[in-house]
Amino acid sequence: MEKKILLSSPHMSAEGYEQEYVKEAFDTNWVAPLGPNVNGFENEIAVKVGIGHAAALVSGTAAIHMALKAAGVKEGDIVLCQSLTFSATANPIIYEKAIPVFVDSDYETWNMSPKFLEEALIKYPNTKVVLVVHLYGLSADMDKIVALCKKHNVTLIEDAAESLGTTFKGRYTGTLGDYGIFSFNGNKIITTSGGGMLVSNNAERIQKVRFWSTQARNQARHYQHSELGYNYRMSNVVAGIGRGQLKVLDQRVEKKRQIYQYYKESLKDIKEIEFMPMNDWNYSNCWLTSITLKGKVTPVDLIIALEKENIESRPLWKPMHLQPFFEKYDFIGDRTSDDLFNRGLCLPSDSKMTIEEQNRVIKAIKEVFKNA
Repeated sequence: MEKKILLSSPHMSAEGYEQEYVKEAFDTNWVAPLGPNVNGFENEIAVKVGIGHAAALVSGTAAIHMALKAAGVKEGDIVLCQSLTFSATANPIIYEKAIPVFVDSDYETWNMSPKFLEEALIKYPNTKVVLVVHLYGLSADMDKIVALCKKHNVTLIEDAAESLGTTFKGRYTGTLGDYGIFSFNGNKIITTSGGGMLVSNNAERIQKVRFWSTQARNQARHYQHSELGYNYRMSNVVAGIGRGQLKVLDQRVEKKRQIYQYYKESLKDIKEIEFMPMNDWNYSNCWLTSITLKGKVTPVDLIIALEKENIESRPLWKPMHLQPFFEKYDFIGDRTSDDLFNRGLCLPSDSKMTIEEQNRVIKAIKEVFKNA
């Protein structure tokens, strides 16, 4: 069988940038949490995306959790959360014993619908936070969402786990709200094997997050803790990988965009395939090229056909309001996200893919429609 084509896997730089920073950590015996690489990674991310401050954490999930705490979310507070997303977006709401209310997507962006967000803000006038997601590297309609949050005096958190390198009208996703989070999980556009980052222009809140995430240890000779703490800080070794990966972020974005364009051009004659929306104001990192299907062929049909050719693909995220754990919470929308889930599919978008490998995927897809 031919070599497996992966959906999106880690891609270390050919130049070995990551190894240089990791070697330095080993050579100086600075392998414990914190250290020069952590400080460097935070500063370099902040400069790259054009924001004031950053806190390096163990995961994107931890970053969302800390953002909610920084926003003052307490037990019983309402958090409006995009429904079409991975569960890591919504889980931290429950950590803080807050109440998620799920908001539908629109077809124009696949992300939070401003129309249904406004309905939710009217229904829940005491909303504490809006948690929007930039799915698959597609930016939400941020002008409208930011305006609604300001109008209703609500804190806006951007889950940009999938969209590092994506811009909305020239500004990086993750920097348009009050807080932004990035993920460096193994399948993301750049990776630290695992890790995340919280960014904000609020220096005091980022400093507080650093405090909470290092077990909330007070300044004292002895171990003293006046608040609940978390073991959430990124290690110096992991941060070294991140510093090296950040140097090739623009290359990875360009490659992912090429993958998207090649799929779109090669499959344009199959009218049953529609590609994820690319708006004029959105320069997408195209983290995962995603499609929706209409007609007889279903996403499962394609997934099975691709599996037979040793090719990995997957459905779109199953919306949170359809998940057994979250289905008891309110949902505002017309079930656009249900439709996207039922008809959607993520194609292999590995930044190490060759044209030959992409042609394998395209050939397998065309064969399914030919025989349908």
